[in-house]
Amino acid sequence: MVKWIVLAALVAGLLVLGLAVRRVLIRLPRLRRAALALQRRQEQAEDLQRVALSVQDRAEAMQQQVEVLQQRLVLIRAKRGGEE
Repeated sequence: MVKWIVLAALVAGLLVLGLAVRRVLIRLPRLRRAALALQRRQEQAEDLQRVALSVQDRAEAMQQQVEVLQQRLVLIRAKRGGEE
C-alpha cells in the first residue's frame, strides 16, 4: 500500500515537472526573439556611443580652434589699437 502511495507521489511530481518544462519550452522562441532584439538594441547603443564620442572629439577640436581665433582677434585688435 505504501509502495503505491510513493509511486503515485512520484508520478504526480514527474507530471508537475513535465508541465513546468513544457511551459518553458513553449516560451523559448519568444525568449529567443526578445534576446535577439536586446542584442540589436545593445549594438545600436554601442554605435550611438561611438558617434557621440566622435561628435565630442569634433566639438573639442572646434573649441580649440575658437580659442586660437579669439587669441588672434585680440592680437589684431591690439595692433589696430596701437596704430590709431
